[in-house]
Amino acid sequence: MKPRGTDPRILSLAAEVAKSPEQNVPVILLKLKEIINNTPLGSSELKKIKEDIYCYDLIRYCLLVLSQDCSRIQGGWTTISQLTQILSHCCVGLEPGEDAEEFYNELLPSAAENFLVLGRRLQTCFINAAKGEEKDELLHFFQIVTDSLFWLLGGHVQLIQNVLQSDHFLHLLQTDNLQIGSTVMTMLQNILQINSGDLLRIEGKKLHSILDEVVFKLLSTPSSVIRSTATKLLLLMTKSHQEILILLRLSACYKGLRRLLNKPEPGTEFSQELGQLIALLTPNVYQEVEEQKLHQAACLIQAYWKGFQTRKRLKKLPSAVITLQRSFRSKRTKILQKLHREKEEEDRRLQLLLQRQRAMRLSRELQLSMLEIVHPGQVEKYNREIEEKSALIIQKHWRGYRERKNFRQQRPSLTEYKAAVILQRASSQMSDVTSKELHSRAQEQLQHYLMGRALEERAQQRREALMAQINTNIEQLMRAPNLKEAEEKEPELFLSRSRPVAAKAKQAHLTTLKHLQAPWWKKLGEEAGDEIDVPKDELSVELETLFIGGTKLP
Repeated sequence: MKPRGTDPRILSLAAEVAKSPEQNVPVILLKLKEIINNTPLGSSELKKIKEDIYCYDLIRYCLLVLSQDCSRIQGGWTTISQLTQILSHCCVGLEPGEDAEEFYNELLPSAAENFLVLGRRLQTCFINAAKGEEKDELLHFFQIVTDSLFWLLGGHVQLIQNVLQSDHFLHLLQTDNLQIGSTVMTMLQNILQINSGDLLRIEGKKLHSILDEVVFKLLSTPSSVIRSTATKLLLLMTKSHQEILILLRLSACYKGLRRLLNKPEPGTEFSQELGQLIALLTPNVYQEVEEQKLHQAACLIQAYWKGFQTRKRLKKLPSAVITLQRSFRSKRTKILQKLHREKEEEDRRLQLLLQRQRAMRLSRELQLSMLEIVHPGQVEKYNREIEEKSALIIQKHWRGYRERKNFRQQRPSLTEYKAAVILQRASSQMSDVTSKELHSRAQEQLQHYLMGRALEERAQQRREALMAQINTNIEQLMRAPNLKEAEEKEPELFLSRSRPVAAKAKQAHLTTLKHLQAPWWKKLGEEAGDEIDVPKDELSVELETLFIGGTKLP
């Protein structure tokens, strides 16, 4: 899966590598050096560029080029040395992500091994070269390869063990050439300064071979540079690992080493390091080292014994610790429960408050909606009904509160009454005749109550039905269309279902019409609200023409 937001330079370079012939690939890969050098060191942009280079397999292309024959590559050792720099810089600081196992277990060891193989090839070419300029050039390329290898090991310390165990590294170290040997010895010193612990993790045979070669160069090489580097290497090994010091002191292979080291004349550049090495190899210093080891062993034994005593004392205190923990957990649980209850009460109080506010809001909205629906002439009646209902509710709550209060006050007397009844019942038993009469009276009262309740329920239902009918009729009348807008079929929707009501409505209608049609001089002595007599023959009009209400057609 390719990353998003890839650098266009990497995309272009990857496409060019994929399309170009094999012999042109090394030269194309050299463009990576310019891209890396133009990016600030340690920036997030450089990290993203390295990830893009790895995702598009340009690192593997570099490895494939380094494994090829130098004579077949355009530019020769110049191209190869620059590719080693590019490869080491791309691998250091790279986070492969999902392919981490393949990167650390396959790609990095392969890169380190290729660097060592290139070093051996350059070593061979350097030894076989005749001209001085060619030797200097090859030595320069060799130093670039070793610097790239050291840069790779500095970024990935786990590769040090692989390099130290490699046969190619041992062959590089065993060279007789002073310049190559000095470069390899310096690289080994720098590697051990990074992490000297990997020296003991390699095989014993490899360790002895490296140690033999360092001792050999110290004793047999006339170059002061190599002898100084070898002395520093041995001093670093012995100070870091006492096992190597014991090996140099007691092994038969290095018998007489201290005597041979005393031969060089003082005044050399590395006389101080050499003196320290000779002091470490002398018996007195060895004895001090042994005493130091014994002291460390004694401290370790004391530490274990004190730990044993402390654990033994702790085993005697489990009950106290358990009790302390139990009390602490119980107290913490109670505190948490109290906080939880307080929180629940607060939430419940807020919920009730919200419900009340919501109910009040809905009630007000309902009232407003009802006021919008009710005819203006019915507003006062509606308000009066609401006030009556509110007064009834207030009275009901007040009566309930008063009765509960009276009941609480009368509870002692009720208790005494019940106790007296129980005592009387226990003291005197009722006869069969009396109990039957009492039972019959109770049955009669119950029957009377049930019949009265049934009649009251039917009356209540009738009242509710009449109220609903009246409200429906009023609503139909309020929604009735104007006379100007009425059609032929609309009067039929307002026919009355009750003849008395129709007659009364007809009488009121005729009275109003007669009063309106009368001349003005006949109305001089009348007052508002006076009834007008209407002849009975005028009331004989067909009642089917009357209406009491209806709904306006859409």
